[in-house]
Amino acid sequence: MTKPAIGFIGLGLMGGNMAECLQNNGFALNVMGRNKEAVAATVARGATEVSTPRELAAASDIIMLCVTTSEVVESLVYGEDGILAGVKPGAVLIDYGTSIPASTQKIGADLAAKGAGMLDAPLGRTPAHAKDGLLNIMAAGDKATFDRMKPVLDVQGENVFYVGALGAGHTTKLINNFMGMTTVCAMSQAFAVADRAGVDRQQLFDIMSAGPSNSPFMQFCKKYAVDGVSDLGFSVANANKDLAYFVQMVTDMGTRSAIAEGTSSNLKAAIDAGLADGNVPEIFEYFLKLEK
Repeated sequence: MTKPAIGFIGLGLMGGNMAECLQNNGFALNVMGRNKEAVAATVARGATEVSTPRELAAASDIIMLCVTTSEVVESLVYGEDGILAGVKPGAVLIDYGTSIPASTQKIGADLAAKGAGMLDAPLGRTPAHAKDGLLNIMAAGDKATFDRMKPVLDVQGENVFYVGALGAGHTTKLINNFMGMTTVCAMSQAFAVADRAGVDRQQLFDIMSAGPSNSPFMQFCKKYAVDGVSDLGFSVANANKDLAYFVQMVTDMGTRSAIAEGTSSNLKAAIDAGLADGNVPEIFEYFLKLEK
């Protein structure tokens, strides 16, 4: 059976490796993006570069987005030369980023009016996993559309979860990131408070990690606060964006999360302190210097 033509927009660290994985598995790609070096590398492996989302959509059976925000997704879909203007009946848009569920649902409805489908399929794990097709993928949308896309998702992910109706993938990812980033902030401040109190950070880690507080996130925080190694691969700026989306999501539900609001406030303060591009455990530096 002929493999579907795939259009891929967003060739950053994650998206670039995802595109390479697809190419290594025999898929033909149409690509575009702001990172010209990444586009050139993908073209060198056989991809076709296009100039607009409309052109990309018209040439593709599956359109994959791995971009930063809901605003960027909407601009790609609704622009004058956007995906919606060029999408083919029967095509499917897959949003691999972390977006606002309400925005995802609106886009899905507008695509459906053109006879096209949509999945929101945010990702877990790292760019290294993306290159090897070992991502965790939280996919949501019409079940028949998911089943049709599953063979392609299986190329990209070791663990592919179907989590429900359109928007449920982004909801799940935002909940996951709320938990993770709140944990990192709490643990980073724990190390900072220990330092101020004269408690050895390594000893604090030894004690906490021997009990139920131990987790991969604690290991990431310890690597930075104790060993000076920053390798989580998720920036303070990205965490801040996701926490803001989580707060908006729960507000749209008619409730609130004071815990998320606190985490969001700390992330914003860390950005103001110049830590936007640092990995999230580097928020330790903000807590270490925090005054009344």
